[in-house]
This record gives sequence, C-alpha cells and structure tokens, in this order.
Amino acid sequence: MKKITKATFKSFIRKNIDYLYINVKTEFDGMVDGCEPRHGGFKPIQLSPAVAHEHSLFIGGLYLVNGGDDRFYHYEDENFMGIEYCNCCGRGILAIAKAS
Repeated sequence: MKKITKATFKSFIRKNIDYLYINVKTEFDGMVDGCEPRHGGFKPIQLSPAVAHEHSLFIGGLYLVNGGDDRFYHYEDENFMGIEYCNCCGRGILAIAKAS
C-alpha cells in the first residue's frame, strides 16, 4: 500500500466531499494542556467557511497542524473506509460509508 500524504488526504476530500463522515477520536483541550478523548462516533461533515481553511480545509472538527507534522493512515472497518489523521492537536477519521 502506498504512503498516504497530505495531497492524498486533500484529494480524498475533494472526490468524496458530498459523502464524507468525520469521527473525532481525540481533541486538544487547553484545560489539561493535552488531548482528551471524544466519543462522538461518525457524523456527516459540516462545511464551515468560518473555520480556518489552512488547518481545517473548511471541515468542522478537523485540525491539521501542517508543516509535515500530520500523519495519515488507511482506515477501514465493517461500515466505513477512509483516512485516519493524527497530530499533536488530535486524531480523527474522515471516511465514506461502504455500500451495503
């Protein structure tokens, strides 16, 4: 399997924008000065021009730190397939639902 890069991640978003789900697994919390777990499960993405494009790509809940500090991994389970992202500010999954 090929290495997943930020360009691959952005291409996946562009090609599947109407069908994307997000699952935010951990998120930075300033009260504990670290990442805290979130248990929201997969939800349809919310596009928002109010969030910074360079870090979120206009997707609520997504945060990329850029500068080569983001890591991307293939994700697949019985219901979804997509890309898991991970950095010092959190971890989550952008995916599309598998056809049943």
